[in-house]
Parts: sequence; C-alpha cells; structure tokens
Amino acid sequence: MQLLTKQEKEKLDQQLKDMIAKRPQIAARIAEAREKGDLKENADYHAAREELALLEARIRDLQDRLRQASVVDPDDIPSDMVFLGSTVKVRDKKNGDIELFRLVGELDGNAFDADSEVMEVSAASPLGEALMRSRVGQLVRVSVPRGELHYEIVEVS
Repeated sequence: MQLLTKQEKEKLDQQLKDMIAKRPQIAARIAEAREKGDLKENADYHAAREELALLEARIRDLQDRLRQASVVDPDDIPSDMVFLGSTVKVRDKKNGDIELFRLVGELDGNAFDADSEVMEVSAASPLGEALMRSRVGQLVRVSVPRGELHYEIVEVS
C-alpha cells in the first residue's frame, strides 16, 4: 500500500484524467495513418500505435497505484509524530549539525530546491523510512551506503 497526501492523490487523479483524454486523439491519428495505405511501411501508423500502447500501460499503472493507495489525513496523526507532510528538525549525533527534512510521498520526493533550507525526503527512501512515525526526542538510525547516520528528532511541524 502506498501512502499519499490529499494533494498527491488529487495530482494523480488529474494525471489519469489527462491521459484518458489523450486516447481519442491518438486513436484519430491511428485512423488517419491507416487511411494512407500500406501499413507495413507506414511510420506514422506504427508511431501512433506505439504511443497508444505506452499511454495504455501508464494508465493501467496509475489506476493500480490509485487503487492501492491510502490517503493520509493529517488530523489523524499526533502532532509530535513524523508522518507525510511533516517538517522535521533533526540533530546529527556525530557532529551536532541541525538539518531540516520534509517527509513527502513518492510523487513529491523528486523535487530539489537548492535554495530551500528544507530538504524533501521521500517516505520510501532509507531516511524517510527511518523518520516515519518517529517522535520528538527519539533517536533514529539510518543505514546508507557509506555507513550509518544517527539523528535525534528535535522538532516536528
């Protein structure tokens, strides 16, 4: 099961609607290309059929993701617990540095803003999994390729 925020679910729903709306356009291109004659050497026909197949695969994938998704209501989460949408202030136990992370779902986890003080972390990443459901004052351990990181949860907002 995939956890999503309300905004992420709305974004997926809109993507699905947009993809479904493209079906007739591609079907029309296939019909138009078919009218040109010999299908064996008709590049437009083959390109449109391939585009439709890819679109159908993406639609099925998105429908499956939405069917298996669970929308998280922030009101159901204790205010001192890290969950999707939380901004977490942590202290690195090794050097005492303070860092800010925002736990996001799979969709938003690709955003990177070098100017932002807050680094977005996907809930599916090793750091996200370690932070998920932790509470203020708790120590978390994150296994990363270069070793282990140890953080203390300082604040959750």
